[in-house]
Amino acid sequence: MLLTPDDLHACEVELAKRSLADFARMAWHVLEPATALKWGWALDAICEHLEAVSYGQSRRLLMNVPPGSMKSLLTGVIWPAWEWGPRDRAELRFLGTAHKQDLAVRDNLKCRRLIQSDWYQKRWPVNLTSDQNAKTKFENDRTGFREAMAFESMTGSRGDNVILDDPHSVDDANSVAKLLSGVTTFREALPSRVNNDRSAIVCVMQRLNEADVSAVAIELGYDHLCIPMRYEPGRSKWAFGSGDPRTVEGELMFPERFPEAQVTELENTMGSYAVAGQLQQRPAPRGGGIIKTAWFRYYRDLPALEWRQIHADTAQKTGEENDYSVFQCWGRSITGQAVLIDQIRGKWEAPELLTQARSFWLKHKAITGAPLRAMKIEDKVSGTGLIQTLRREGVAVVPVQRAKDKVSRAYDAAAFIESGNVLLPEWSDWLDGFISEASTFPSGAHDDQLDPLFDAVHDVQFGPVTQTRPVAAIPRTVTAFNRR
Repeated sequence: MLLTPDDLHACEVELAKRSLADFARMAWHVLEPATALKWGWALDAICEHLEAVSYGQSRRLLMNVPPGSMKSLLTGVIWPAWEWGPRDRAELRFLGTAHKQDLAVRDNLKCRRLIQSDWYQKRWPVNLTSDQNAKTKFENDRTGFREAMAFESMTGSRGDNVILDDPHSVDDANSVAKLLSGVTTFREALPSRVNNDRSAIVCVMQRLNEADVSAVAIELGYDHLCIPMRYEPGRSKWAFGSGDPRTVEGELMFPERFPEAQVTELENTMGSYAVAGQLQQRPAPRGGGIIKTAWFRYYRDLPALEWRQIHADTAQKTGEENDYSVFQCWGRSITGQAVLIDQIRGKWEAPELLTQARSFWLKHKAITGAPLRAMKIEDKVSGTGLIQTLRREGVAVVPVQRAKDKVSRAYDAAAFIESGNVLLPEWSDWLDGFISEASTFPSGAHDDQLDPLFDAVHDVQFGPVTQTRPVAAIPRTVTAFNRR
């Protein structure tokens, strides 16, 4: 039996009523007639969470997604039109706000254009009133309206659904005063813009600072959707729906829209701090958290050393979600600095781990000059077997028992690093990764390079040395400047 045009029309209307995602696909041609729609599971997740608000399952929702993910279009344009038309809730009142009035007005105009389109009106004839049909506010004949305003000047109207889209600009997030102003508005002014206890606040944004509006929303217990651009185990958050479908670390969120080459270009262009916040949704303090990037010093020529020592951190497992194993060769300079000489890092099973450890030891044992004292390995899990085998081979291995947690050890090392007493080789190809990991600690995806750092700093300060020397000024061979 062939369906008539009326049958197809009825099916489309019913499908749109049941699914915000399906309505979004249908409405795309009205909003972006010259651009082909690229859809992915991340957009389904955003729609599922907005539907939870529509059905009363959520009254406070935070969605952290990377830029370019259709978050504004879905939340500020398509969702209100879906409520008024397919859901037959034209009495609902929407307030849309953003850090700039222009952005809020942009989405207001797009929503009005969608609702006034022939396609929409033929299926859901929502009548807009002539006396209130402006770019900042339009109203329908059932007293529902959608109004746009700047975030930090929210006055007057109240809404059933208040949409906060990017409360901070990138520049604002780097200003303490502007950041605090936005947080204050979120805490004190925004809650007063809702109609009643059934009203909802939906905040959709990328992370820009560890103390941004998102941090406050999380503290206040908002339902949370968080989708990093690249998959990181434990980073994704789902309040509704089936959760992140990815299982492989580094897997992309939206390859249909952001393929590997484009994401790599973004990462290279934006830098590690912006990537951590805007793409991965795990902001770290600019310049570092406990450990600031500006504290490190760099050398071109290896300073004169008193002794050298290898520090190791071995991973428990080698899965994609686990940390790496790391071997670092450190030295104590004759003026008392901790000097990182060399590093290898990888995910190795036990036989390969032994091979890498042995080779790294022999490589540095063969280098003349300051004596190589020992290889220090944490006596735990994979490290225990490695210690036993290397000892049988005659390697000077020292088991390490770490009595403190990593954060405490970071604070212990911080003052020494801040004093400019940790020197890094500016020419190493692994240096950017080391700096990124140090600056994002303790919120970064990995921290395996930091245990050897903390061990080395401790031993340079307090370990046995052949002679006692005061910590002096940085030698001329060291580049005493902020690399970042």
